[in-house]
Amino acid sequence: MARPPQILSDEELAALTDAIKNRYGIDFTNYEKRSLKRGFVRLMNKNHIDSLLELWSKILKESDFFKSCIDDLTVNLTELFRNPEIWDEVGSLLTQFKHKTSINVWHAGCATGEEVYSMAMVAHNKGLLYKLKSLATDISSKAISKAKEGYYANELLPKYEKSLKKYLPNGEIKDMFDFEDGKAYIKKKFRVADFKIHNLVSDKMTRKFDIIFCRNVLIYFDEVLKLQVLESLVNALNDDGYLVLGYYDMLPESSKDLISQYNTDTRIYVPLRSLKQVI
Repeated sequence: MARPPQILSDEELAALTDAIKNRYGIDFTNYEKRSLKRGFVRLMNKNHIDSLLELWSKILKESDFFKSCIDDLTVNLTELFRNPEIWDEVGSLLTQFKHKTSINVWHAGCATGEEVYSMAMVAHNKGLLYKLKSLATDISSKAISKAKEGYYANELLPKYEKSLKKYLPNGEIKDMFDFEDGKAYIKKKFRVADFKIHNLVSDKMTRKFDIIFCRNVLIYFDEVLKLQVLESLVNALNDDGYLVLGYYDMLPESSKDLISQYNTDTRIYVPLRSLKQVI
């Protein structure tokens, strides 16, 4: 009888993530264990896989299957104007860079793009959209594809409009979308981001940014990996830049040597001025 798919030991998890690292070069070995186990369970249930051995074989033998699995392992959760109070503060930050030729923003772990388009709307509201240069990255090719397409189901729009109005009381969802065939498409003027596949754990970033978003991504990492990723993010910030983290991103104690809080209510940080190394 096949074992229940919800049973996954630490040893089995370690063996499976090591095999994935060796086969595909994607390193899940320092992801938070409980979160990653839940991801593998989702994957098994979704694909009616009854045993770990079957999952192991399918992942290692079928590369297309594994690529389609990444969403289940890294859970992309986002929405337009999520936590509206953050966008008020971000709008203020943007005005600090209005003297620059371009305002460079990195959305690290952009999921399906709602945050990216929210940022474009904020920049538009501040009259700075023409200066916005956005890079949006994610490990999931499926998420990146959806983000590039920029369309969302109509049933999501009431929820999105509610959040929009908390940020911009006179704003309407039609200001952001065109409507066609039962779907809502982000207006062309807000499609200013460059979307790319990028692994925060293993891929270097050679550009510098004024603002970096990395919201509710660190929750999937253990303490060691959190610090490693934070160092990469801080190194990619300009000295006068800002790092926007998620409400659920618990930071390791050693992070105090890298960043300090700019705004405690919105989880916005600045790099410590002693960290000025160039990648």
